Amino acid sequence: MSDSTVYDFTVRDIKGNEKNMSEYQGKVLLIVNTASKCGFTPQFEGLQTLHQELGEKGLEVLGFPCNQFLSQDPGDDDSISQFCSLNYGVDFPMFSKIEVNGPGTHPLYQFLKKQAKGVMGSEKVKWNFTKFLVNRKGDVVKRYAPTVKPEDIRADIEKLL
Repeated sequence: MSDSTVYDFTVRDIKGNEKNMSEYQGKVLLIVNTASKCGFTPQFEGLQTLHQELGEKGLEVLGFPCNQFLSQDPGDDDSISQFCSLNYGVDFPMFSKIEVNGPGTHPLYQFLKKQAKGVMGSEKVKWNFTKFLVNRKGDVVKRYAPTVKPEDIRADIEKLL
C-alpha cells in the first residue's frame, strides 16, 4: 500500500487551468465521472444538492466529464460547462474531460480505481456517474456504482464530516 493520497495529483479544471488536488486538503471529496447525455445525467441534481447542503460542513463534489461510455459527453469543455450550469445549476467544481479507463486513463483515476475496486475486484469504471468518496486525509474510502443516487450516499458523507 502506497502512502499516496488524492492530494498528490494535478488536474485541469473545465476552464483549462491546472489545479493541484492538494487545494482540497481537509475536505471530504465526492469524485464523480459525469456525462451530459446519459440516463444517469439527472444525478447532477442530487450532486448539486449535496454540494449546497453539505459544502459548508466540508464536502466538495468534483465532476470529471468523460466521453468513454457510448460517447455520452461529446461536447467540448465549454459546452459541458454550460449544459451543467443551465440544466442543473451546477456550481461545484467541474474539470476538463478525461479518460477513466484504458491506456489514456488520467493518473487520478488510476489511483482511485486501485484504492477502491469495483464489483469482484475489478478496477475498471463501469459507466458514467461512478462515485468515489474520499476522507479528509485524502484516502479513498468507498466506490459507488452509477445506479447509487447521490442522496443515498449522504449518510456515508456525513459520517466523514
